[in-house]
This record gives sequence, C-alpha cells and structure tokens, in this order.
Amino acid sequence: MPPVDITNINLKVLIMDTDFYAMQAVNSYLAWDRRTRVTHMSESPEQMWAYIDRTPLAELPDVVVLDSDHWRAMPQDLYANIKRLHDRIDEVNVLCLGRVVTPELVEAAADAGAGGFLLKHDVRLQIAWAIVYAMRHDFVITSSVAAACEGVFHPRIFRARRLPEQRDYPELTDRIRQAIRLCVVEGMPAHLAADEMGISLHTIRGYIKEGYRIMEAYDANEYPVDMTPQEKAFMRFTAFADEHDPDKAGGSTNDADH
Repeated sequence: MPPVDITNINLKVLIMDTDFYAMQAVNSYLAWDRRTRVTHMSESPEQMWAYIDRTPLAELPDVVVLDSDHWRAMPQDLYANIKRLHDRIDEVNVLCLGRVVTPELVEAAADAGAGGFLLKHDVRLQIAWAIVYAMRHDFVITSSVAAACEGVFHPRIFRARRLPEQRDYPELTDRIRQAIRLCVVEGMPAHLAADEMGISLHTIRGYIKEGYRIMEAYDANEYPVDMTPQEKAFMRFTAFADEHDPDKAGGSTNDADH
C-alpha cells in the first residue's frame, strides 16, 4: 500500500469522566497523538454543560468522550445527554467510554445517535486511534460490548464495527516492549526506566533504538517532519492492525458481513 498521511486530522476533544485518574490517563494518551487535542476535562455532567454553555461556537469540541458508568442505572439520562449534545453542537461525535456494559446502555447510546460504545479495558492505550476510527464509521464498539449485545437486534448495534486489534510487531521482545512502554508510553526518563528494569542505561537505550527500528519497518504511514521519534513510536506502538488484513481488522458484529 502507498504511504498515507494519517496525521492530517485535528480533533478537539472534551472528556467527561467522574473517575479523576481515568480522566487523566485518557488525557495523557490523547496528548501523545497530535490528531487529538483535549480542550476541556469535566468530572461531572454539570461541569461539562457549564463549559459548553460558555464556550464560543468555533471552540466547541468535535468529539465528546462520556463516562457511561455515570449513567449505568439511568440509560434514559445517558440518552438525554447525548441528544442534548447533538442539539447543542453541530456534527459532534459522542463516544461512550466505560468500565461496565449493559445492553440497555448501549441501546440508549445508539438510539441517541452516539458514534460508539467502548470499554476501557478493551481500548486501553488506543483511545486516540479509536476516536479517529469512529469518525469513519456509523457506530463502533469493542469486543466486550459485542459479546454483551449478542442477542440485541438494534439496527445500529447489529451493523456496528468492532475496533481492530492492536498492530502486531512479532520481532518486539518482552524486554523491548517493556522499555518502550516505560520510556514512550509513560514518559519515564531512560535512567529511571533502566533502574526499573534492572539493566544499564546503555542497554535500555539499545532496546529503545531497536524498538523504533522494528516498528518503523512495519509502518508505511507518513508523518510530519517535525514529529519526534518518541511521538512516532507512541503512534506505532498503539496503532490498529491494517484494516485490509481480514485476520486483524475490525468487522461488523453481523457475521454475514465478513
């Protein structure tokens, strides 16, 4: 496949999550990916609406990531908030992101016009890729959501796209992966990561260099010339599998679509 510029996207993102630590983690992962820019974080729906009501139209978010757990017992209120977001912000894409899933919550999100329903333990580091993927599909879900909704015959859920699997780098050893995770994903200085792994600074630098080389060999995408090796490494490390690979790419929850 020819190289593709995958960074020619600039999405303003609002995060509403009642779990402070989860919200900070999502924010940090989105900050590594220049396709997504977090413009506001709210710890409650009330804070979110106060921000939206005082924000000029041009600065409103393109994507809102909602903590669906907040409405776990009140699917009708999740529906109402998503509908209100669509009424207030033209062409906004609302994604539900939570720790638990019930068919009633997913149906409420789908009925309200949300762009997807995702579970945190499925998405993990790939939240930026999930947001970009959702912009290209009607309704996206993760594997756990698909399993929970197996008996649900809602048109949007039935035709939903599952997020692709994470890109596989067979040559990355466990130690190289650990070094990449510490130094790139968690942003730990090399000398502290070396102490954590019980190796020398020279060795961990060798791991990082080899990891960069391996991931670059599997990636045909184009990146801006001003993007740092660390930024590229984060995007490659968290990337989805090639959608053109039927064994790795996401698909419809309807088996007949495969």
